[in-house]
Amino acid sequence: MSISSALSSALSGLTTSARRADIVSSNIANAMTEGYGTRRLETTSRVVGNDGSGVRVVGITRQEDAILIGQRRLADAQLGASQVAVDFGERLEALIGTPDQPGSLSGRMADLEAKLISASNDPANTTYLVNAVDAAQNLATNINQISSGIQAERQRADAAIGTAVDRINTALEGLSDLNKRILSAQANGGEIASLYDAQAQLVDEIAPYIPLQSRRETNGTLQLYSNDGHMLLSHRAMELGFDPSPGMDPFLSLANGNISGLTLDGRPLRLEGSSPAFSGGELSALFQVRDQLAPEAQARIDAVARDIAERFDQPGLDPTVAPGDPGLFTDAGNLVDPINEVGLAGRLKINDLVLPSMGGTVWRLRDGLGAITEGPSGNASILSGQVNALTEARTTPSGGFSSTNRTMSELAAETLSLASISRINAETSLSHTANLHTVLKTSELADGVDTDDELQRLLKIEQHYSANARVINVAEEMMDELLRIAQ
Repeated sequence: MSISSALSSALSGLTTSARRADIVSSNIANAMTEGYGTRRLETTSRVVGNDGSGVRVVGITRQEDAILIGQRRLADAQLGASQVAVDFGERLEALIGTPDQPGSLSGRMADLEAKLISASNDPANTTYLVNAVDAAQNLATNINQISSGIQAERQRADAAIGTAVDRINTALEGLSDLNKRILSAQANGGEIASLYDAQAQLVDEIAPYIPLQSRRETNGTLQLYSNDGHMLLSHRAMELGFDPSPGMDPFLSLANGNISGLTLDGRPLRLEGSSPAFSGGELSALFQVRDQLAPEAQARIDAVARDIAERFDQPGLDPTVAPGDPGLFTDAGNLVDPINEVGLAGRLKINDLVLPSMGGTVWRLRDGLGAITEGPSGNASILSGQVNALTEARTTPSGGFSSTNRTMSELAAETLSLASISRINAETSLSHTANLHTVLKTSELADGVDTDDELQRLLKIEQHYSANARVINVAEEMMDELLRIAQ
């Protein structure tokens, strides 16, 4: 090998070592950066004529375990969906309240029963009558608040859907732009690893909302589609469409067409049934809260409101009430009609005839709502009948309850129980999903930048650099010696 060939080989080695050092430094600096893929410098031998002439840099490759990352992203979606279900379950359970809470549904129900018993034991005591009317009003208000809270949860879910759709569309547009930049970099021989990192970060933003699958094309561009086969990104970004609702009430539903569904490039997506679009992710879970879980909870509390009103509307309970007139509990002042049960919990109201603030009198609770004048103060027949109405075991004809006979307090307890079971099931699912996500995330991080390995590589690079520098020094000494001899 000639001196010039040795110098050329050594110089190429120095250049390659410097590039390797830069890449190792970048790896170490970004060891904790989300979406960063470990870089490696790809090299090959450089040949001039038939002789070796050092090393040539081919390019920079980005390393990642696509299968592991795909599994972790699916776990992201499952984790997001489970968290939505748990959050709704906890808030619904808090709205209903546990029996030990005085302001809970069970507590208000027990308070009404106790106050009516006290009034029936001493019907001449006006204070007891006032307390019973207040307890009935508190129960109606509590049911109103539960209904309002459920609709607030639907509104919360609807707003969260709008936010999610905006974030997904923004991320998809960013991915499409990066695809164009990757094509340009490929054509011009530019570096694309950082563009892949940026894409990984954007895909991770979408992953909690939609279970994803991705594929990298031979030209370097990324294709993205949902786990159930909906294309999200190919040669361009698809666009999700959704119109948030300014308000929410029990009559608004996807089936009625008065709240927004979800579209993909203008095509409506099926969100109901056994296999809704994007099933298994946070976005689908939000639709489930808005269109299924919350309406089911609303139907149950409407059934509770109907049941308590009908117990006080029983024929013969209050002989002073004319046919067609409401009893103690009304539908915004009217007789409760099963046909109008939807949203009844939000309209449940105490009859004005027993409310002094509305021109009524509390003695009508004892003497009858239709009584014109106050009757005998010791007559407790109507009050005793109201107590019996609350404690009577009867079926609840609506709300999805079983056909078991139950008292009013048992109905309140079952309403809480159903909410608690749903919340516990959601928490169990969240726990399993969180454990799986932790395992996959830990594996992904372990497969990422290994700083110990990178530091060892840096030591080898230093050795290679020193060896090539020594070759140059020796070549310089040889040339100096030749010049001295020539003189």
